[in-house]
Amino acid sequence: MDNLEPSLAPDRPPLWVGCAAGFSGDRTDAAAPVVRALAASGQSACLIFETLAERTLALAQLARREQPDAGYEPLLEDLLEPVLADCLAHGIRIVSNFGAANPEGAARCIQRLAQRLGLRVPRIAVVHGDDVSGPAYREALRAALGAEFPEDSLVSANAYIGARAIAEALQAGAEIVVAGRVSDPSLTLGPAMAHFGWAWDDWDRLARATMAGHLLECGAQVTGGYFADPGFKDVQGLARLGYPIAIIEPSGDCTITKPEGTGGLVSERTVKEQLLYEVHDPAAYLTPDVVADLSEAEVHQLGPDAVRLSGVRGHAHNGHYKVNVCHASGWLAEGEISYAGPRALERARLAGEVLRERLGGEAAGDLRLDWIGVASVLGDDAGRWRDAQPAGAAAPQDVRLRAAWLRPTQAQARRLPREVNALYTCGPAGGGGVRTALRARLGTVSCLLAQQSIATGWKWAEEEADKGVDKGVEKEAGEHAA
Repeated sequence: MDNLEPSLAPDRPPLWVGCAAGFSGDRTDAAAPVVRALAASGQSACLIFETLAERTLALAQLARREQPDAGYEPLLEDLLEPVLADCLAHGIRIVSNFGAANPEGAARCIQRLAQRLGLRVPRIAVVHGDDVSGPAYREALRAALGAEFPEDSLVSANAYIGARAIAEALQAGAEIVVAGRVSDPSLTLGPAMAHFGWAWDDWDRLARATMAGHLLECGAQVTGGYFADPGFKDVQGLARLGYPIAIIEPSGDCTITKPEGTGGLVSERTVKEQLLYEVHDPAAYLTPDVVADLSEAEVHQLGPDAVRLSGVRGHAHNGHYKVNVCHASGWLAEGEISYAGPRALERARLAGEVLRERLGGEAAGDLRLDWIGVASVLGDDAGRWRDAQPAGAAAPQDVRLRAAWLRPTQAQARRLPREVNALYTCGPAGGGGVRTALRARLGTVSCLLAQQSIATGWKWAEEEADKGVDKGVEKEAGEHAA
């Protein structure tokens, strides 16, 4: 514990933060073992769910357009129902970005869930400020994006806001904090700030807790899930994988572990892989709260499934929020058909040629063809890698042709599914197992906006709105002046 002020040092117990989801659609039975471990620790504890990705948020915005009370995590009730009673009973706070495009709707969903389970309604705080798609921000977005700004096709624009609103809501007594687009590590930093009372310019501690959050944010990746590679990086019990827990010290350093009796692995290697995941510069990992420097970080195995991270340093953030702008970008049509037995690849190749000729003209240049099982994951839209495979190099007995076609309108895109279906009897021989799909496609462009231009904060959920309580973080103070 280096450089601790006397007021922050020995009398602050550690904070236990467990993560029970790393993306929308993650396992819904992961939280229960984590909550049992947090409760058994007897320490101050928080449970986070990280369920939001760039495309997830844009799809949530589209869902809310169709149904005003939708737009939050579809599995919200499935995630919370197994653990809500235990969290309330043991004082385990819940923090999540499962509000997506509709944090208020998510809060109402949790209230209904609590009532259905016969529980008292928890004190729920709703974080706001990340949605910058409204008219007040249009000029700033136009200036930042220039010709890339999707003037007529905007779906959503969301800033990756920081941890301050989360911390302030927890300090005010929130039992559940529902957010939309906050920076993933901020889900952990917010509880750490509320628990330890660090200053917002205590850059080293902010950076250390931020990296604890970074280790947690992808759920089971750090406990062996994405790490597993049979015969090279073996992991036991993958079907009953334990999700991670970070024990954060007053210094901000942390120990990563997982619930006893669960599968998976926490080792120096799993921690190092996740530590460097999506980090463009280990000396300057940018977040809205702090710039973390991992160049002198140390990772040490303390015991079975217990790894300590220390030595992270921090610097002032750059004063900007990253903003993702999603826009409608046409329609994607897909179709698949399988060929098996002798000359399977040759028949799949012929089927692709038929599709390209039938679709015809310049539009056929937008058609992507893959041979699943031969050339798909390593392929490219133009098919250069696929076509470079030497003839006769392999004689696969099972090949699935995948065709994908991007068109400006739904009516144009519908042609591909029809043509793939027609291959059943129009040849080549032996095609079967057709599956087709048609969906709107979203594009993304990114920019930076000054933190001082975006007002962020939190308020109590709808149940308490009539009390006039709104603890917003104003432009002139708080997070933007940190």
